[in-house]
Amino acid sequence: MNKVIKPIERLRGEIDLPGDKSISHRVVFIGGVSKGKTTGKNFLNAEDCMRTVSAFRSMGTDIELKGKNIAITGKGLNGLRKPDTELYLGNSGTTMRILPGILAGQDFNVTLTGDESLSKRPMERIIEPLKKMGADINSKNNDGFPPLVIKGSGVRPVKYSTKVASAQVKSSILFAGLYADGVTSVTEPFRSRDHTERMLDFCGAKISRSALTASVEGKHELSGKEIFIPGDISSAAFFIAACCLLEGSDATIRNIGLNATRTGFLNVLKRMGADISIKNKKDAVEPYGDIRIKHARLKPTVVKENEIPLLIDEVPILAVIASSAEGKSVIEGISELRLKETDRVLSMTENLKRMGVDIGSDKKKIFIRGKKHRFKKADLKSFGDHRTAMAMYVAALASDGTSTIDDIDCVNTSFPQFFDILSYLASQ
Repeated sequence: MNKVIKPIERLRGEIDLPGDKSISHRVVFIGGVSKGKTTGKNFLNAEDCMRTVSAFRSMGTDIELKGKNIAITGKGLNGLRKPDTELYLGNSGTTMRILPGILAGQDFNVTLTGDESLSKRPMERIIEPLKKMGADINSKNNDGFPPLVIKGSGVRPVKYSTKVASAQVKSSILFAGLYADGVTSVTEPFRSRDHTERMLDFCGAKISRSALTASVEGKHELSGKEIFIPGDISSAAFFIAACCLLEGSDATIRNIGLNATRTGFLNVLKRMGADISIKNKKDAVEPYGDIRIKHARLKPTVVKENEIPLLIDEVPILAVIASSAEGKSVIEGISELRLKETDRVLSMTENLKRMGVDIGSDKKKIFIRGKKHRFKKADLKSFGDHRTAMAMYVAALASDGTSTIDDIDCVNTSFPQFFDILSYLASQ
């Protein structure tokens, strides 16, 4: 479906957001292999997370959804059963990359499939380490892409160093390590988000962590727990950005996740001069609190490669913000952006050029020469990518006229409530 976007003056008000997508996935992963009941409060009922739910239901796990809450009754590490059919994972890259770590330790065979977009995303980064652990996992077409065929065969511990900082790859290896007799460790070149380690530790796994290495001792059962899922900071980023762009904006987003491995976006914006304050911070399995954002004139910045894993999902909207900061901004370490639901470097540069932005890229960097102005109205393309779609929608709100964007339904992948919440803040 295409959508017409009319510019607005400002955003104001207080809101709560749906639960964090990454954490919601992991509640199901961990609850599905724990003993007893795991409950997740404020679960994100979006397409990607429901693919994980569906996969575990197909493997015999009892999962109940009531409003914003989810209850998973697990039967332990080896309590899953062989599904009757292939597991279709839609567009969920998180499920496709993390679930094989769990399946490698089972005693049955299974095939994981996805939609056209997911079937073009590289999987060698999990196939290689899992094979080193003794797992029987292969790309069905021998091309390194889904479908993946996993034959439960048992695993052994490994010490593995990843070529890229990826929480999905790290999580897949750590989950496989739960089934190995010994200690499995993963070392990354840069720090990535640590939701898996936090939740495994909370549920009884023997986890140890240093700056760049996470380790787990296998053969220890997990216990179901109650977990509060904070609001998704990656979803909050779009409203934060809109407040930065639109003069007179003043909004508060309550109960947002403030995990230090996810707040890179906030750190960059503060460096650019954003008026951001954090209140009511609470320590929990995942720390959270309230974020207040007011409009402020921003200055350009350079985002270094080691910062990218801490804001990887926010780069599209960060490119929009940098376009309105007067001067040259540079975003380094962008190679992973080309391997998402679409090539996000291509999608953002093409769209922002249509809106009059001086933006370019090479293999490693995005260059933006920003200026304080309203974007030019334009016909925009989502490229079927939810984060591109939402980022360009926000840019269109700060444009000089009515814009359109195609294929907006992709937003349902992660944030079905996006448009309703935006309309509410615009009406206050």
